Amino acid sequence: MTKFGRIREVVKGLVTVLFSVLLFAEPSGGLLIILMILGISFTLKGLHALFYYFTMARSMVGGRSALYRGILFLELGIFTSSLENNPLLYIVLYLVGVHAFYGGIDILRSLEARSVGSPRWKYRLVYGITNLVLAGAVLIGGAVYASFRVVVYIYAAGLIYSAFVRIASAFRRTSIVYIQ
Repeated sequence: MTKFGRIREVVKGLVTVLFSVLLFAEPSGGLLIILMILGISFTLKGLHALFYYFTMARSMVGGRSALYRGILFLELGIFTSSLENNPLLYIVLYLVGVHAFYGGIDILRSLEARSVGSPRWKYRLVYGITNLVLAGAVLIGGAVYASFRVVVYIYAAGLIYSAFVRIASAFRRTSIVYIQ
């Protein structure tokens, strides 16, 4: 990773910590802040995937998946931004789905990294298990107890955790492979 990339990742991590502190400080307006964060992040992710498709992936093998991913995330972002009535149910569904999906993907990636002998598979496994635990906690707090504060606190804790992982990965050494 370049020095600019490291600085960018640290700044992203610090902005994420700022949003999570804001959520801890003001949990009553937290649902609208979570909707805003989810809507903006899904929309930006969709626009990034569409930009990637139209600039590079269009002529690549399997590039059409970037188009589908971009359309899906853009649609989710626009839909999430338009929610204002009963946001607790939708936030719980989004958070459970996102954390469970990324937790499963991270666990599978860690098992693959372990099979090829990568020393960092343990970090990925811990991150995946943490995502699955967060999905279960959001489901219990939001669906069973119907408490928006529990959902806001769990989301803020997940943001802090992902920010620290992002900052730590920015300072991690990367190996450079030279081809002669």
